Amino acid sequence: MASQGQVVLGVDSSTQSTKVLAVDADSGEVLARGQAPHTVTTGAGRESDPEEWWRALLDALGQLGGYAERAAAVSVGGQQHGLVVLDAAGRALRPALLWNDVRSAPQAAALVERYGADWWARRFGSVPGASFTVAKWQWLRAHDPRAAARAAGVRLPHDFLTERLSGAAVTDRGDASGTGWWSGRTGAYDEALLDEVGLDPELLPSVLGPGGQAGTVRERLPLRAGALVAAGTGDNAAAALGLGLTPGRAVLSLGTSGTVYAVSRQRPADPTGTVAGFAAADGGWLPLACTLNCTLAVDKVAALLGRGREEVEAGGSVAFLPFLDGERTPNLPYASGLLTGLRHETTAGQLLQGAYDGAVWALLRALDEVLAVDGEAGAGPDEPLLLIGGGARGTAWRETVRRLSGRPVVVPAAEELVALGAAVQAAALLTGEAPTAIARRWATAEGPRYDPLPRDEEALSRLAAALPLAGPAA
Repeated sequence: MASQGQVVLGVDSSTQSTKVLAVDADSGEVLARGQAPHTVTTGAGRESDPEEWWRALLDALGQLGGYAERAAAVSVGGQQHGLVVLDAAGRALRPALLWNDVRSAPQAAALVERYGADWWARRFGSVPGASFTVAKWQWLRAHDPRAAARAAGVRLPHDFLTERLSGAAVTDRGDASGTGWWSGRTGAYDEALLDEVGLDPELLPSVLGPGGQAGTVRERLPLRAGALVAAGTGDNAAAALGLGLTPGRAVLSLGTSGTVYAVSRQRPADPTGTVAGFAAADGGWLPLACTLNCTLAVDKVAALLGRGREEVEAGGSVAFLPFLDGERTPNLPYASGLLTGLRHETTAGQLLQGAYDGAVWALLRALDEVLAVDGEAGAGPDEPLLLIGGGARGTAWRETVRRLSGRPVVVPAAEELVALGAAVQAAALLTGEAPTAIARRWATAEGPRYDPLPRDEEALSRLAAALPLAGPAA
């Protein structure tokens, strides 16, 4: 076990910013934190310059005082699915395609049509949608063939940062399982599929096993040279590590996107494509469903109405589906926001509450699908939902989840769970302990419990009736 005072670093490189926590490896106390923003394009696509992620990481590390140089181990959690193409020097050839760039929806649909949804589910555990890296690679081949042809390396966002820290071209099974070309069934890249989509497997990083070490920190960085660098993982797998999640507990994560997941010891395979059968970073599985429109969409509605995000009002007759970026669950990549039931007496606060209702309703539908796919992972109706992410701190979000789910809610007191989960992984590499034991010692899942409210069946019915109007599926 690590002695008192050893420091580990956990990184969360998300869509909007990079955050770093310096954590005491023994107690879990957060000793310092840093954060720096990213720029994301708007409009038809969602792209970011990977070099900006690296600059943001260095900036955030510089905010930690002396803890960066003291750290004995570091791990990177990153946004899933994004496509980073590198030249021979390890520099990005073009901006990265992010997970929420839905321009690759036609390519995803073509891949599913070519092989069949059941083939994808059995072979890879997931049916690819627009967010999956394989669909983005196909989009790149069609729309930027010069970059695809010049690619000397293909990485996920967390891989890019791990490689910059350690010099090692590696990834982990948790993040690799969101590409669409790593097979959960075999635990390896599917070379037949890679050949079909024109991607040389030599361009891909090696996949490390649970608890694997990427390498050590290179010299001339604002970190101690020789500090251990863990494999890292995707953001949701990192948050599951941070919570010490075990089968029987379900998570709702309220961020730019919304995600619902649970851990399982058996590999899920949902041929409908709603539930992604991702691998967990600890060696198990992480059945997960994701919505594109969560806190960012509701904040946009609040801004349009000129109201603060908590200025909601009960009542009214509206049904609001805030699918401002298309939607992934339900699979409506071409949808836009839909508002029905508007009356003279409708207030701005009721419209804003309607946006909350629509976002939470989509998440709860996704949760039902997660629990239906894997009964082992499913929490009973009296088991509290773990509510995490930036939205979990908002009263309006929490009360909407309670009212529409009819279930108790626990909001863990621990913050920045992706970065904290990365720190758990770094501590596990340093000490040799199981990540669940470290998370338990750090008490990461503890927090206030809120009793359930009666389910608002009327609001649920209005939203269900509005869904067929939202737009065509992929």
